[in-house]
Amino acid sequence: MPGEPAISKPTEAERANTGDVKTPKTSTPVTKPHRHVVSAQVYDVLTLLFVFRFINALILRTFFQPDEYFQALEPAWNMAFGDQSGAWLTWEWQHQLRSSLHPAIFGLAYKAAHWILSALFPPALEMFVLEALPKLVQSVFAALCDYYTWQLATSIFGDESNVPWTALWMTVLNPWQWYCSTRTFSNSLETTLTIAALYYWPWDLVQDAKSNKQEEPLQVKGNLGSLRVSLILAAVAVLLRPTNLLIWLGVLTLTVTRLTLDGESPINRSTLLVLVKEIIVCGSAVLAVSLVSDRLYFGFWTFPPYKWLYFNISQSLAVFYGHMPWHYYLSQGIPLLTTTFLPFALVGLYKATSSSSSLTVLQSNILKTLSFAVLSMVGTLSIISHKEVRFIYPLLPILHILAAPYVFKFFTIPATSATAATTTQTKGNAAAASSPTTTGPVTLRHKISLANLLSLNLLLAIYLSLFHQPAALSVMTFLRTEFERIHPDSLSLDSSSSQKQELFALFLTPCHSTPWRSHLAYPALRARALTCEPPLHTQPGSQERRDYMDEADRFYKKSEEEDGLYGVEFLREEMWGGDGLTSGGGAQGEEIPRFIVGFEGIEESLKKFFEEDKKGKEMGIELKKVWAGWNGAFNEDWRRRGKLVVWDTGVYDEVVAEQKRSVF
Repeated sequence: MPGEPAISKPTEAERANTGDVKTPKTSTPVTKPHRHVVSAQVYDVLTLLFVFRFINALILRTFFQPDEYFQALEPAWNMAFGDQSGAWLTWEWQHQLRSSLHPAIFGLAYKAAHWILSALFPPALEMFVLEALPKLVQSVFAALCDYYTWQLATSIFGDESNVPWTALWMTVLNPWQWYCSTRTFSNSLETTLTIAALYYWPWDLVQDAKSNKQEEPLQVKGNLGSLRVSLILAAVAVLLRPTNLLIWLGVLTLTVTRLTLDGESPINRSTLLVLVKEIIVCGSAVLAVSLVSDRLYFGFWTFPPYKWLYFNISQSLAVFYGHMPWHYYLSQGIPLLTTTFLPFALVGLYKATSSSSSLTVLQSNILKTLSFAVLSMVGTLSIISHKEVRFIYPLLPILHILAAPYVFKFFTIPATSATAATTTQTKGNAAAASSPTTTGPVTLRHKISLANLLSLNLLLAIYLSLFHQPAALSVMTFLRTEFERIHPDSLSLDSSSSQKQELFALFLTPCHSTPWRSHLAYPALRARALTCEPPLHTQPGSQERRDYMDEADRFYKKSEEEDGLYGVEFLREEMWGGDGLTSGGGAQGEEIPRFIVGFEGIEESLKKFFEEDKKGKEMGIELKKVWAGWNGAFNEDWRRRGKLVVWDTGVYDEVVAEQKRSVF
C-alpha cells in the first residue's frame, strides 16, 4: 500500500513474545515468508473482504436508525436529482449542521448510475438498482475497515504473528460489524477513516529513544508521507463527526507528553515543529475542500462543525433526542459493540495500561496509546446527555486489536505443546498448560466455548440483518411498486417532467420510522409523514421548551376525552381540522391519502375517528387493510411495536373516485 508506515521492527525474540505470552526455547524457528507471498496474501484477503462485505450489504434488509437515510441518502438524492425531487431534508441540513462531503459520495454514485441505467433499463428496474447502490458503495468502506484493522494489528505484532489474523477474524465475525458496517451512517465511514489513519500514523513517535538509535522518527523513510496520509484521513473523519477529534487528542497527548509511556521520547523540538506544521497544512487542505463542497451544496459559505457545536451545545438541542445515564457507554455501548468478545476487550484495555515484559517497548507504548484514546473518548462522551452506541463505533477496531492477543491465547495452544496440554487438561488442570506462542502452527482448545461464541454471533447477525425491523423497508417497496402499477406514466426521476399525482401515502408513525425518497424514488409519488422538528425558536431551559411537543408527540398524546386513545384529537383538530381539504394541505385541512401507513397499535384510533367521530364519519372513508409486515420480536419504543400496516382509504377506487372527491 502507498504511504505504508515505517514502524521499527521488533527482534525475533521480541516477536516471539508478542501477545503477553512467551515462546518456549524449544520452539521451531519460523521462517519469514517472502515479500511476494505476503503481497499475494494481502491481495487475496482484501479481495475476499470486498466479496464478503458485498454479500453483507445485499443480505441486510432491516432498519436500524433514521440517520442512515436522513443524514446521508436524502441529501445525496437531493444532490443527484434536484430540489424538486421530493427528498426530505431535515432541520440539520436546513441549518447547515452537516458536512456535504459524506452525502456527496452517494450523490455522485446516484448521478453516475442514473446516467447509465436510464439509457438501458426501464424506471422500475433502475430504481431496484438505485435502492441497493448506497449499501454496495458503503460495502467498499466496510471491507477497508476490516482490512486496516488487520494491517494495524500486523504493524504492531509482526507479520509472523497469529494475533493479526485473530483480529481479522474478530472483525469479520462481529455481529455489530455485520449489522452496521455496510449501512450509510457517517459513523460507519468515520470508523474506516479512523482505523486507516491510525494505521498510517508514524508510531515510531512513541518509540524509546534509547532503543532506537536511528535518525529522528519523521526523518525515517516513508514516515513523513505516512503522517500526511494519516492526518488527511483524520481531518476528514473530524469534519464528518467532530467528536472524532477526541481520539486524536488522546493519541497526540500521549505521543507528546509520554504520560504512562515507557522509555525516553524521540521527539525533539524540530520533530515537534514538523508535526505541528503538517497538522496545520493537512488540516487546512481538507478544510478548504470541505468549505468549497459546502459552498457548492448550500449555495453560500458556511462551516458545519461550528453550527453543529452551536446547536448541540450552546442551544442544548441534543437533549431533545434523548437523555441517557452517565454509564451508558460502559453498561451498554461497549458491550453492544464487542458482544461475545467483551471479556477479552476489557482484559485488553486493562493490560494495555501497564507495561508487559512480553512486549517490546514500542508495542507496549502503541497499545497504551490506543487504550488511552478509547478511555478518553468514552469518558468525555459520557458527560454529554445524548448518547448512542454508534457514537463510539470508531473505537471498535481498536478494541478488536487490544483484545486479539487474549482471544488467541485463550482459544489456541502451540502444536509443540499440544500433547502436554492434552495430558494436563485431562487431569483437570488446564491452567497449567504450556503458554501458547503467537507464531507457528497452533491447535484449538476450549472448542465448545468457541463454537458457542461463534454460534451466538451468527444468530445475532442473522436476526438483526433479516428479522429485526424489516417492515420499515419492505413497506416502501410495496408503496413504490403500487405506484408503478397505478401510475405507469409517472415513473420518471426527472422532477421537472413528473406529473404530480394524489397524496399517495400518509405515514402516521413516529418520526422518521422509514426511509424516504431513496426508497420511494419518483417525485410524483407524493407522501406525508409526521414531523419532529426541534424547538429552534425557544430558549434553553425555558418553560416553552419544556412544554414543546412536536407533531409526532401530539399525535401519540393520549386523551382522556377519547377514553385514553391517542391520535383521534390530532386527526380531528390538526390533520383534517378545516372545513374542507386543500390540494396543498395546511391549517385548513389536508388531502385524503390513498394509503395510510402505521403500526398496528393505531388501528383502534383510526377506526374510532373514521367510524365514530363526526368529522371522520363525514369523510366517508372505509379503511381496508391491504398490506402488513412483521417488524421484529420486540421494540424498545412502544409506538413501533407490532406489525407495520397499510390501509387503503378507498377514496381513489375507480368506481367511487369522483363521488368521494366531490364531497371534499
